[in-house]
Amino acid sequence: MKVEIWSDVVCPWCYIGKRRFEAALGRFAHADQVEVEWRSFELDPHATSVRAPGEGPDHADILAAKYAMSRAQAEAAIGNVTAAAAGEGLDFHLDVSLRSNTFDAHRVIHLAAARGIQDAVKESLMRAYFTEGEPVGDRDTLVRIATDAGLDAAEVEKVLDTDEHGDAVRADEAEARTLGISGVPFFVVDRKYGVSGAQPADQLLAVLERAWSERSPFTLVGSGQAGTDEACGPDGCPI
Repeated sequence: MKVEIWSDVVCPWCYIGKRRFEAALGRFAHADQVEVEWRSFELDPHATSVRAPGEGPDHADILAAKYAMSRAQAEAAIGNVTAAAAGEGLDFHLDVSLRSNTFDAHRVIHLAAARGIQDAVKESLMRAYFTEGEPVGDRDTLVRIATDAGLDAAEVEKVLDTDEHGDAVRADEAEARTLGISGVPFFVVDRKYGVSGAQPADQLLAVLERAWSERSPFTLVGSGQAGTDEACGPDGCPI
């Protein structure tokens, strides 16, 4: 069974949703037969990355401007999402998070998928942004984080110095539009069920179990016994 998850590395509910999905998967009896693929989604494709505090508006100002709320309301919203994150074992420090363009981060995540360590790199980038206040839109920072997560530094640098995996990011985003995905996280289970938002682990588990139960069983037509059908087996072919 395949689960595709559209998300962004600077989306707080995406990180919370990642933890809730992991909790659901940990309770799913067939977890070892689930393939998880992280798909690209940019919350703000036009974001300008900053490298240090003070270079641009802080998280509260960005939130207030985007949703036409007061700074006090934005700070309250940040407090609420920080509390929700803590409930999933995550340590958010949005007061030190740095505005970042995530296009390059998504390209690195595609490289990680090709090397079989996509989840590890995704996790490292989210932790860097939400907990450690790292500028995940910065080239040198991306190289360091991705390398620490297991990628080869030279490969990461090559991706960032070229347009490699850029088409894959755009393809993910185009597919999201085709599927009607306008917000993240968004979970697509076996291309049959879609779950929008960081739903509780119990609900995500229920979707996994339902999707698994509805998978088409293998139906044998004919006896299937060597020597009785017109078929060849390990003991030869009946003639």
